[in-house]
Amino acid sequence: MSVTDNGPQPNAFDIESATVDNTAYRTVAWSGRYLQVTLMSIPVGESIGLEVHPETDQFLRLDAGKGRCVMGPAEERLDFEQDVEDGWSIQVPAGMWHDVINTGDEPMRLYAVYAPVHHAAGIVQETAADAEADEESGRDEPPEWSVQPAPDAKDESA
Repeated sequence: MSVTDNGPQPNAFDIESATVDNTAYRTVAWSGRYLQVTLMSIPVGESIGLEVHPETDQFLRLDAGKGRCVMGPAEERLDFEQDVEDGWSIQVPAGMWHDVINTGDEPMRLYAVYAPVHHAAGIVQETAADAEADEESGRDEPPEWSVQPAPDAKDESA
């Protein structure tokens, strides 16, 4: 299934099929003014990556595989832990350090909904290394039509 990010225009697609079919680390499926939908595929033994978004709430849902979700108020204090699998959702409050680690024997497929928009519209990043390089180069910036938090609210990665 092919998904095209048509920006802040009306859109509809089979999110479960698109998520299960997605093999890229991250595919931005739709970008609005206030919200974004991304599809992710996390290889066995790898993770989304420990991070915090001071002004971004997130909703994640697994559609294949299994993993372990960790969250907490500080990078070294991840006091929330939950095993998750196909059908589970994860709600990440703004300002909460979080990670989802693939503990299964197949790629973990999930989608994430961000509010506000976090990534470049339509960007596809095959690997976590590609995603990191795009962030460092400035290629993975939210589109100009999106509403962004204050400039001093910087995301962090561990």
